[in-house]
Amino acid sequence: MQLHNLQSRTKRIRSRQVGRGGRRGKTAGRGTKGQNARAGRKKRPEIRDIIKRIPKLRGRGRSSLKSRQVKLKGAELKAHLAKKKTLKTKSEEK
Repeated sequence: MQLHNLQSRTKRIRSRQVGRGGRRGKTAGRGTKGQNARAGRKKRPEIRDIIKRIPKLRGRGRSSLKSRQVKLKGAELKAHLAKKKTLKTKSEEK
């Protein structure tokens, strides 16, 4: 047996590079320039952008302003306004 007659027991398997040119030519089957030609090309779905723009209805049915308002009628309302007026005049005197 001589050196040029030796053979390996298993075949040598070379990994193929994908999308680097080669036999396919200039763009390697990826078309021309642009977002789709770039590595790791990922396009956001159009519907996702539409969903993101819609205002979210957080806390729907409850308004922080409405819940704090005091509803007064008749005599209670007059008393409340009179109390407010006396406080305002006291602060102006100082």
